[in-house]
Amino acid sequence: MGEHAAQRGAEVDAIRLGLDLGLKLIDTAEMYASGGSEAVVGEAVAGRRDQVFIVSKVLPSNASMRGTIAACERSLKQLRTDHIDLYLLHWRGGHPLSETVAGFEQLRAQGKIRHWGVSNFDVADMVELEALGAGSPCSANQVYYSLSERGIEHSLAPWLAERGIPLMAYCPLDEGRLPAHPALAPIAARHGATSAQVALAWLLQRPGTIVIPKSASLERVEANAAARELELDAQDLAALDAAFPPPRRKGSLAMV
Repeated sequence: MGEHAAQRGAEVDAIRLGLDLGLKLIDTAEMYASGGSEAVVGEAVAGRRDQVFIVSKVLPSNASMRGTIAACERSLKQLRTDHIDLYLLHWRGGHPLSETVAGFEQLRAQGKIRHWGVSNFDVADMVELEALGAGSPCSANQVYYSLSERGIEHSLAPWLAERGIPLMAYCPLDEGRLPAHPALAPIAARHGATSAQVALAWLLQRPGTIVIPKSASLERVEANAAARELELDAQDLAALDAAFPPPRRKGSLAMV
């Protein structure tokens, strides 16, 4: 969002509708539209900040200690808020993790962020982060996760679950491609739902998983919200496992 001025009104309306429907978490980043996405969020949540859990991210190129703090200050201005609920390192870069975490801890001590975490971190990255012994724990890892991209289930998801670290699933619809998969249609028909809702419901039923689909369409925002009410049964889950088998071995972490 935030890339085209002509679409800003519709994007703001979509976010506000999401809030009305009880979708409280909004995910953004300084990278998205070079801050434009954060500006859209800031406009949408004006007067409703206490209803929202805002997630934003610092670019790896900015993730030195001082750079992290400066990036957060810029994001706060774009978001029109005095704090970010969860601030993530977008992916691994050239700055030492210790510097990034030091920046996070200073921001947390100042009340400018409530929690910090990471994105696109595999097990080895998480082990390195854990070894730093930071003052406050990593609060989330946001990764590419969907029915058609289940690689994290082999090693990363169990590692996070053992430590009680929430998993945030981005691209839950595989950038819009997943709903066209023929395996979803019969399950959707049985439940009077859409294929996209089936894919989202599958993720929502995974323990410790937060799902962040993106849409600027009012109709799709409503459909995404309704996916919370869809309960897949054992037959559904077995059919989905057959169509989208879980990984048998560890592979490279998928990223978009």
